[in-house]
Amino acid sequence: MSPVSKKTRTKTMPAPSAAVPQKAMVMAAGLGLRMRPLTLERPKPLIPVMGKPMLDHALDRLEEAGVASAVVNSHYKGDMIAAHLAGRTVPAITLSPEDTLLETGGGVKKALPLLGTDPVYVVNADILWLDGPSPTLARLARHWNPDEMDALLLLMATTKAVGYEGRGDYHMDPLGRLTRRGEQEIAPFVYAGVQIVKPELFGQDTPDGAFSTNRVWDRAQEAGRLFGLAHDGLWFHIGTPDALAETEEMLSMSDVSVVTT
Repeated sequence: MSPVSKKTRTKTMPAPSAAVPQKAMVMAAGLGLRMRPLTLERPKPLIPVMGKPMLDHALDRLEEAGVASAVVNSHYKGDMIAAHLAGRTVPAITLSPEDTLLETGGGVKKALPLLGTDPVYVVNADILWLDGPSPTLARLARHWNPDEMDALLLLMATTKAVGYEGRGDYHMDPLGRLTRRGEQEIAPFVYAGVQIVKPELFGQDTPDGAFSTNRVWDRAQEAGRLFGLAHDGLWFHIGTPDALAETEEMLSMSDVSVVTT
């Protein structure tokens, strides 16, 4: 049998796509318990980082990427989130309030009628990232290949993740396919809170009510259709007051800037 050609090998690799998703969902419904006492008076997504609420950092990045509309879910102090977003027109905002917490997967499933059927960005509201050599959301879009992928996750090396102290989430092979770490393992990458995903996954064989996005990712992994892309800029997980202070200290001392207006 003749050796496999280079052309044949690359058929299984992600093919760049120029299409930037036009819709996004921003996950902003958490209770923010670890962020107390800062969350006693306001929801976590409205806590400012370098003078700008975390929610606005996420929405501004989506606006810069050309995303036309965003669904924002809410629960704890959701009226404050609604009031804060009332004047925002780009991206156009639709709220998806949750009477009871639905977790990450359930929150997206509830919003499916608002998201449509095309691939969407899903962004957590408790992280902050700075772009590397090229804008992160556009870079994700270039790597997205719907023929090969059901979800493409932005990953951060655990050794470079600010505010993260866990054991990591995924191993990634040379083609970008992901495998979740075993229970007693340490993995080199943590999910960075940004992904492109097919909305249909959240409606297929998923429970009503609360469930984790891990259910969707595990099914995509089993099918060989879960991929990752390592972030090439700075990334901050802002889960506690100490992590917030560390983030602002690093940003104030670095050569990079975060727009606050």
